[in-house]
Amino acid sequence: MYIAEPSSYHYRVSHKETGVIWKLSSYFAEHIPFQQKPIVFYCIGTDRSTGDSLGPLTGSYLSELSLFPYPVIGTLREPLHALNLQQRIEQTTVLYPDAFTVAIDACLSKRDAVGDLLFHSGPISPGKAVGKELPPVGDVSIKGIVNIAGFMEQAVLQSTRLHLPFEMSRMIGRALQLAHHRQSSKSINNRDNYGNYTDSWDKVRHAHLRQAD
Repeated sequence: MYIAEPSSYHYRVSHKETGVIWKLSSYFAEHIPFQQKPIVFYCIGTDRSTGDSLGPLTGSYLSELSLFPYPVIGTLREPLHALNLQQRIEQTTVLYPDAFTVAIDACLSKRDAVGDLLFHSGPISPGKAVGKELPPVGDVSIKGIVNIAGFMEQAVLQSTRLHLPFEMSRMIGRALQLAHHRQSSKSINNRDNYGNYTDSWDKVRHAHLRQAD
């Protein structure tokens, strides 16, 4: 669990915005190299806390997609959390030493930001919201603001309604699936030398995302 710091954000999309999955997928397709190198998705959190379940919910969704061919670390069945994070990162690094890594986690922030989905370059520091020192994770990071920061964060996480993390996990998972599909389609078209082909899906790109404050 990570406390959101506004200065680190690059893009922010409310989960209530029209076309949120499309908008997120545009940014993911632009900045996650689905076709260039191995990619590992670290979905951080625990099913023992409703507010901290965004990561494993997303991981379970992604791992069940037959057409999403990337390693997913952290699911409801096998959560990636404070007690095993270092060990599982080391194990995965041995298997995929040159992998591009995507970190997914829940976070806390100010009241009017609850429900926002965040995407930025660079790692996150999981456990920060509850005072834990864990290694930074991710070449890029995807976060969902599930509740309010500032007071008794552990209790806030435990009392967070499951509905919001569940909805956001599905949005993140579907956007990643769509981004993968879009990059795969572009790769096929380029290989077939359709030089004048214009993919209408790429007309909606990160310009449609709100720049974070």
